[in-house]
Amino acid sequence: MEERLIKVGITQGDINGIGYEVILKTFGDARMEELCTPIIYGSSKIAAYHRKVLDLPPVNLNTITQAEEAVSERVNIINCISDDTKVELSQSTEIAGEASYASLEAAVSDLKRNAVDVLVTAPINKHNIQNPTFHFPGHTEYLEECFSNASHKALMILMKGELRVALVTGHIPLSQVAPKITTDNIVSKLHIFNQSLKQDFAIIRPRIAVLSLNPHAGDDGLLGKEEKEIIIPAMQEAEKQGVMSFGPFAADGFFGSRMDEKFDGVLAMYHDQGLAPFKALAMDDGVNYTAGLSIVRTSPAHGTAYDIAGKNQASEESFRQAVYAALDIFRNRIRYKEATANPLRRQYFDKGGDNEKLDLTKDDDADTL
Repeated sequence: MEERLIKVGITQGDINGIGYEVILKTFGDARMEELCTPIIYGSSKIAAYHRKVLDLPPVNLNTITQAEEAVSERVNIINCISDDTKVELSQSTEIAGEASYASLEAAVSDLKRNAVDVLVTAPINKHNIQNPTFHFPGHTEYLEECFSNASHKALMILMKGELRVALVTGHIPLSQVAPKITTDNIVSKLHIFNQSLKQDFAIIRPRIAVLSLNPHAGDDGLLGKEEKEIIIPAMQEAEKQGVMSFGPFAADGFFGSRMDEKFDGVLAMYHDQGLAPFKALAMDDGVNYTAGLSIVRTSPAHGTAYDIAGKNQASEESFRQAVYAALDIFRNRIRYKEATANPLRRQYFDKGGDNEKLDLTKDDDADTL
């Protein structure tokens, strides 16, 4: 039986930003339709407006009313906002926020009922999208509310190739970071990160670098005690539970010396500590991935970019990489589930006349075979 293409739900993001520009540029390449079945949640009229303003080559949009109608090898679109919704390029407006939320809500609804396989979100304005239902600092927190449970908590990972940076604390004021740096919180994030590296990125034994909270890793307590009293005990506890972590490393020189290349992932203590160096290294094609949940969601690593909206200056590379990442992670999860569904039982055999049993899962006995 021929394997069906993965259905990718795509939110339009802020209609006054570069969301439609990067979407249209990405799927203006017909080869993308051979990799997946895209379903845009937005407005065919607004998409056409952006294409005309940007003077982009035509993208043939197939208008559908529900995800089940999506046609392979076509760019499908579901109209989920009013045709008279006003576009004001480069402006943050209440209408744009309402349109962003309508698109996100429709896509998440289809994701919940498995009508789409993965979600790729275009950038939103975190201020104008706020409403009585959406009262979150970003996509990550909203999706955690929608899909988390006792065993599924969200973790923000910024990624490019082998570089993966996760955060202990996310979209919170800097003044609130230190109280959130607790042993339990770090252990939890290490577990989520470790599991994601295994099931989402097919890494058998992940190695995670942990950054310090204070300058110079606290300088043996001179510049702060969190490393000794919180971070190191958390790493030790996680190690007892099978997580390999290293550090804590002083954050100022970690990326500059390219220490990140020695690890499968880097756990930063707070938003700018991890994202500032990441975006310096991978702004054009980095991807934001929401790990830890039952669903797969990615997005480009940039924002609405009002300053260049409507000028045909935005690069679609980060959005394209977000689509690629969603497809790869979705497939990796399937393989991981298949590989771990029925684990092999420990095998033994008679070692000799004394009928000694040998556990083949122990490395120190491997030479006996």
